Amino acid sequence: MGHAYIVSPLRTPVGKFGGSLAPLAAADLAAHVIRAVLERSQAPHDSVDEVIVAQSYQSSEAPCIGRYAASLAGLPEHVSGYAVDRRCGSGLQAVIDAALQVQTHAADCVVVAGVESMSNIEYYSTKMRWGARMGDVAFHDRLDRGRVNSQPVSRYGVMAGGAAETAENLARDYDIGREPSDRYAARSHQLAAQAWKEGRFDAEVVSVPVPHKKGETKLFSRDEGIREDASLDVMAKLPALLKNGTVTAGNACQQNDAASACLVVSEAWLAKHGAQPMGRFVGWAASGCDPLRMGIGPVPAVAKLLPRIGLTLKDMDLLEINEAFAVQVLSCLRAWKLEGDSRVNVNGSGISLGHPIGATGVRIMTSMLHEMARRGARYGLETMCIGGGQGLAAVFERV
Repeated sequence: MGHAYIVSPLRTPVGKFGGSLAPLAAADLAAHVIRAVLERSQAPHDSVDEVIVAQSYQSSEAPCIGRYAASLAGLPEHVSGYAVDRRCGSGLQAVIDAALQVQTHAADCVVVAGVESMSNIEYYSTKMRWGARMGDVAFHDRLDRGRVNSQPVSRYGVMAGGAAETAENLARDYDIGREPSDRYAARSHQLAAQAWKEGRFDAEVVSVPVPHKKGETKLFSRDEGIREDASLDVMAKLPALLKNGTVTAGNACQQNDAASACLVVSEAWLAKHGAQPMGRFVGWAASGCDPLRMGIGPVPAVAKLLPRIGLTLKDMDLLEINEAFAVQVLSCLRAWKLEGDSRVNVNGSGISLGHPIGATGVRIMTSMLHEMARRGARYGLETMCIGGGQGLAAVFERV
């Protein structure tokens, strides 16, 4: 098989839930970052073979968002596209799909994007297609419903506490209390704030023009969920989400709006177009796990991946574990015997930067590759825990 290379990974700033990016639909965000990647890479539009867009909360407002965003971004009509949903792992899975196409010579240039506009996820009813004859009709919050229904109730029971319940199960399994989770959450915000202060996100972030009232447009240029005042004392004051629990709004990931994208290309495409890649896709693995302990998913995924590619955790210069919950990250680190490891999430992650579900996998890869370039690092490991009980992992090599 051939090699697959990552070119021009970029991302938008991450918007708060109901925040600065709320006026823009998911398709608008995806198209914007795709155009930015094409411009930065100087890739001829007619050299693109495929567009893959990850989105966990897909809807009929932009069906098959891969094709929809490709058209909206101005790519030629002959460029095909499709959508990917592996929940929290969707963005990384889109990169994997593209790499597989390139490695097997099915494509030479694939545009990959991940996007989510959680601010615009709708309410819906399952009762109105044929009309309600009598009584009230319920509307479901599709954002919340996607978490509660992430596993078959007939097999696993009702997850009454939502995703936080899965984190509390890990807190008990790995004997991790509230204070370590709050301390880790404060660290995430502090690292992200420091990264912005030192300009470490400048090269990867593409500003977004956002329409406002009276026709004016404002440029959104900075992640807006970071708490620069974060400290252990601040985190400790927040109430637990579940009775006697450890998870709070402060040590769990945010709900967000954002998009990220890159090109995944072959050696032949690089030679023809003269682009400089930032990384080489080395390998990947996925694994299932107990949906009620979904946060531990990276552990079995990494256990499958590393022997397959002949590497170990010691070979990794950077490790990225999406911060669905602080206790989830700490549980994985405890399982790997890497507690306190300085290679982990060096510029923050889901707790501070946010977790726009479909975009996160591409966002993490983007931030990691840019940091690897700054450090001269060789290998980076990206992992995702996934609602419904899965783990996903991939290794990238700097070139």
